[in-house]
Amino acid sequence: MTMLLFGPELYFLLVALVLFFFSLRRTPKVKADHTVATVLALVGFLVAVACIGQKGELFFKAYRVDLFSQIFKAALALGLFLVFMISRNLAGIEERLHAEFYLFLTTCTLGMMMLVSSVELLTIYVSLELSSYSLYILVPMRRGDDIDVEAGIKYLFIGAVSSGFMLFGLSYIFGATHSTYLTDIIPKMPELLASPIGLVGVLLSLAGFFFKLSVFPFHFWAPDVYQGGANQVVTFIATASKAAAVALVLRIAALGAGAGYDFAQALVILSIISMTLGNLVAIIQKDFKRMLAYSSIAHAGYVLIGILAFNEAGYSSAVYYALAYLIMNFTVFMVLNEVARDGRDLKIAELAGLYHRSPLLSMSLILGIFALAGVPPSIGFTGKLLLFTSAMNQGYFLLVLIGAVNGTISLYYYLRVIYAAYFIKGEGLPPIQLSWPTKMLNYALCATILFFGVAPDSIIELARAAVRTVL
Repeated sequence: MTMLLFGPELYFLLVALVLFFFSLRRTPKVKADHTVATVLALVGFLVAVACIGQKGELFFKAYRVDLFSQIFKAALALGLFLVFMISRNLAGIEERLHAEFYLFLTTCTLGMMMLVSSVELLTIYVSLELSSYSLYILVPMRRGDDIDVEAGIKYLFIGAVSSGFMLFGLSYIFGATHSTYLTDIIPKMPELLASPIGLVGVLLSLAGFFFKLSVFPFHFWAPDVYQGGANQVVTFIATASKAAAVALVLRIAALGAGAGYDFAQALVILSIISMTLGNLVAIIQKDFKRMLAYSSIAHAGYVLIGILAFNEAGYSSAVYYALAYLIMNFTVFMVLNEVARDGRDLKIAELAGLYHRSPLLSMSLILGIFALAGVPPSIGFTGKLLLFTSAMNQGYFLLVLIGAVNGTISLYYYLRVIYAAYFIKGEGLPPIQLSWPTKMLNYALCATILFFGVAPDSIIELARAAVRTVL
């Protein structure tokens, strides 16, 4: 029965082994590999959902299974399945590497699942590295010009530096508390944050997590990696990887709940800079993926607003926004993948005439973009409302005001995308034919964005119940 607590992780480990044997074949079987990988990912999502109610501890209490971790595991499994769904045409990756593509995405998902359940510092570090190294391999896998290699090298070096910072910070926390278990560190958190070594240790530890979340000043990798990586790889980084990063930051931030004014002030500064920098630089971008990269930096700043509340309402709003961001960002990337089926980098101007080429894709694009911008009644609007409300209740009026101004700024570059798709005619471009699974996926995503924007109660209550298990 104890091993059942490790059910989703064991399942995806077995999936990784199956895909590993697929990668050993001399002759690639592209369609068969995609079909098997997608079906296995769907079963994995069902396994993760079935395990949501599990509770317990493993590996000498270094690994905690609770509602908080299980919700994020289900979200990660869903993200993997959705990425596999749009990977039927991996034009940007050589056929002989398709099996490796599925393998490393699966191992990355496994690492992130372990990450959200880890409650011991070394376990957190090892899980984070497992997920990161899989992505270090995936990013330069794209064929074409040398920008993919440059993006992969930059991603690896910045990741190594942030990993070093984090390990240095974890050593400070261990030196100050004489323990690597979060359950031992939590009671000592007030005096830990009051001491220079403790405060520096926590902030340095957060460096590795902020790298995953692409928060300033660990955001430099995002634009180049988004542009240089294959579209499907970037989709995974922009969705599932972000959800895992939010879960990890929430776990660590919960250590300082009710304590540490200086710690909160540091997060306020990072949130403001991330929001402002991301939105302002996104305005001048012409490449669609680079624009979405800077948008992700801004959204990382929004998530920090919820974490800053240091209470149940703030944390639950951050959980809700992480799940909402996965759905609305994936919707936009799905449209990008369908329009750029040859694996190329898509310019915003190349969306011209999308409404006439595929009304369904244009509907998905406008709903996804409006959700990212926080336009009602989308899931993004509800998420931002919850984040801003939780911060206002804690007295962060100026921060909320800056967040609202940044939301208004973001409308400019988001509306450029909508303008190109709906109001610029694409001369001589053929209609985009969609398969029936892709059509069903479009309808499901659009319905989700609208339904949980209008009726978010079930997700909010689930998020609150999950947060209570962390606090």
